[in-house]
Amino acid sequence: MRIAPDRNRLQEGDPKQPQSAIDRELTVSCEDNSLLTDLYQLTMAACYVGEGLDRRPGSFELFVRRLPERFGYLIAMGLEQALEYLEKFRFSQTQIEALKATGIFAHAPEEFWSLLAEARFTGDVWAVAEGTAIFANEPLLRVEAPLWQAQLVETYLLNAINYQTLIATRAARMRDVAGPEATLLEFGTRRAFSPQGALWAARAALAAGLDATSNVLAALKLGEKPSGTMAHSLVMALTALEGSEAEAFTAFHRYFPGAPLLIDTYDTVAAAQKLSQRVQSGEMQLAGVRLDSGDLVTLSQQVRSLLPGVPIFASGDLDEWEIARLKAAGAGIDGYGLGTKLVTGSPVNGVYKLVEIDSIPTMKQSSSKVTYPGRKQIFRAFEASEIRRDILGLMSETSTDSHPLLQLVFKQGQRVKPPETLAEIRQRTANNVASLPRETRHLDNPIPPPIEISASLAELTQKTQKGNSVPRQIRGHEGKQ
Repeated sequence: MRIAPDRNRLQEGDPKQPQSAIDRELTVSCEDNSLLTDLYQLTMAACYVGEGLDRRPGSFELFVRRLPERFGYLIAMGLEQALEYLEKFRFSQTQIEALKATGIFAHAPEEFWSLLAEARFTGDVWAVAEGTAIFANEPLLRVEAPLWQAQLVETYLLNAINYQTLIATRAARMRDVAGPEATLLEFGTRRAFSPQGALWAARAALAAGLDATSNVLAALKLGEKPSGTMAHSLVMALTALEGSEAEAFTAFHRYFPGAPLLIDTYDTVAAAQKLSQRVQSGEMQLAGVRLDSGDLVTLSQQVRSLLPGVPIFASGDLDEWEIARLKAAGAGIDGYGLGTKLVTGSPVNGVYKLVEIDSIPTMKQSSSKVTYPGRKQIFRAFEASEIRRDILGLMSETSTDSHPLLQLVFKQGQRVKPPETLAEIRQRTANNVASLPRETRHLDNPIPPPIEISASLAELTQKTQKGNSVPRQIRGHEGKQ
């Protein structure tokens, strides 16, 4: 592989660059993950080596400065994939040679290449458990490791945690609005941002409260059973060839007896009327029908009157606001297929910032991007099972009336405990959402619970700012002084 230094991109016509070196498939295996990073992570690591800083202990925290618009909380997710990545963090000789061939590192110290050849993650990781509700400026995760290691893992950790946290939060909100009795299915694979993203989206959605996914690969990898209905194309094809929509339904049930049927390809009400006759006569058993278009309120009510005992599923670019609207309007819907609006949307803009180097606290002071220094802990206080407030303090602090959220999950490069099951994470998500104040769960104008800054953290911030007073507000949270 050769990267043209003057154009910063691969040149397919370059005779020095064999066509066989270009991977047109662009699939990613776990062996590729060490290179699935931004270039500046590697150039900074090389600089650290040259300056003799690479083995200095560094601490980075991953957090969001602000919540996505109209979000009152986030549900932390993606930790499992982050830890899997850290466990397998390696650079092969082939990868090292490919980096050398770019010419970018021509002036890097030779020790840099030795470091990559022996690369293993040897640090500690503190994190909130997956399924935990979190707010702005609260660390979801902290990496404590030799500086070069803590730096190199930034991009992948942000990728894994930002996207899954977005999906988990959307899924939790949809479950909260739909209620515990509704069946919620993840249908987002075709709209997810990549095949890998589709797998992560399915996992995050299931862990945050959805019942099943239509993604076969994701379901089987997770030990779950995939779920789905049928497509308009089957109805259209068999109707054209066999003469009627009823023949399409009969054919589908021949191979999948009782399976839910998609009934809005032509005339939804007419289809429901004919199915009602077949169900009442005992000719057909029916596990459900799906509506994918039209006035879902009116259509679902009409279908309910015709098929009173048959579950009705709705799909078609639904989100938590549309689910709330449908319920308020009295729609007769028992379950929802959730796709585009679940797996896309306003991103979770998680960042990963250095908070301590060699026991020296650090902070960013750029306008609108100020960060708090030092290794921190989140202390959560409850009142009658509801979150009363969070206190953002230092790891050295303790509290008698609140619970610390960040726990040690990785010590000296090794897991502290085995992975959690989806069922465990799903239950934690449900418990956390239930513990949120009502105003925090609102879909419009949500209000997060109070986030206080401990006296010790406020004092450290003042000292780190070299005598400047701590800001009373950093991206939406009051500083307690």
